[in-house]
Amino acid sequence: MKIMKKNKIIVGVSTGDINGIGMEIFLKVCRKKKLLEFFTPILFGSTKLCSYYKKILNLEVSNIREIKNFKEITDYKINVLNIWKEDIKFDSVKINQDSGKYPISSLKKAAKSLKEGKIDVLVTAPVNKNFMNFKGFSFFGHTEYFKNILEGESLMVMIHDTLKIALVTNHLPLKNVSSELTIKKIIKSIKILHQSLIIDFSIEKPRIAVLGCNPHSGENGLVGDEEKTRIKPAVDHLFKQRLLVFGPYSPDGFFGNHSYRNFDAVLAMYHDQGLIPFKTLTFNEGVNFTAGLSQIRTSPDHGVAYDIAKKGIANEKSFEKAIFSAIKIFKNRKEHMKISKNLL
Repeated sequence: MKIMKKNKIIVGVSTGDINGIGMEIFLKVCRKKKLLEFFTPILFGSTKLCSYYKKILNLEVSNIREIKNFKEITDYKINVLNIWKEDIKFDSVKINQDSGKYPISSLKKAAKSLKEGKIDVLVTAPVNKNFMNFKGFSFFGHTEYFKNILEGESLMVMIHDTLKIALVTNHLPLKNVSSELTIKKIIKSIKILHQSLIIDFSIEKPRIAVLGCNPHSGENGLVGDEEKTRIKPAVDHLFKQRLLVFGPYSPDGFFGNHSYRNFDAVLAMYHDQGLIPFKTLTFNEGVNFTAGLSQIRTSPDHGVAYDIAKKGIANEKSFEKAIFSAIKIFKNRKEHMKISKNLL
């Protein structure tokens, strides 16, 4: 048994929906023993769940280890903390509203461990939000949940080597977006994004592009006035404070002519405005990161994918990227704290 290195980053993982592709992509990543040189994983689930997926997917994974507490965490192993007391036959757990209780219990235990510092970072596997809400989970998604339990102000940021997109509003019906776009909220979102780019991504003077809300960025008020009355005033306010913030830009032209390459990050006004171009340009390589919080949480850029689950064909690349993005951000934060302390 190899002793755990003191500087090894402990990556917690929640199971996500146990009928989705979460367990498959987790096992596919962690069976790559060379990757375990860089981190030590701990799954908040059960060894029986791992064994079930090993069997049905015919995966060669020999390094699964059950642990009873965090003191037993071991390097080069897939550490599994059993959190379900009942004897579950996972082959009989169907895709329905009852299955939502398993990802909830995994997420809550993992989040508590993150908050208490027992793990360094957390990677959350995809969930079915509808099934979780049916079982009493009162938050629409992970971003909203972590905003509630961790310190700081959260901001959903989709990250990739070539593109980072943050959202002013997350999971809202389109009809409610405009009323949520206040000058105060846009300024707040830009400030969180700006700070994250400095601390989490080591960008000294980040350049941020801000998108408009309406077609053609409002056409000077002809097709909507959010740009004139809210977005532009927010941009101008922060530009006067010497933040390199520009816009609002018309989204179609902005992505069509690859203007995003001239900026360190982009702020979108609503969910699909940001995620459609992001996933079109980076799918299976992007990562969802909750910026602005006291601890680090990432996830892959896709959902539960029931249509390909349990077939052995799920692509684990985004999950792997989520792990290493969390590790990189963790190291960047430590380095920033070190530099700041030396300056003081």
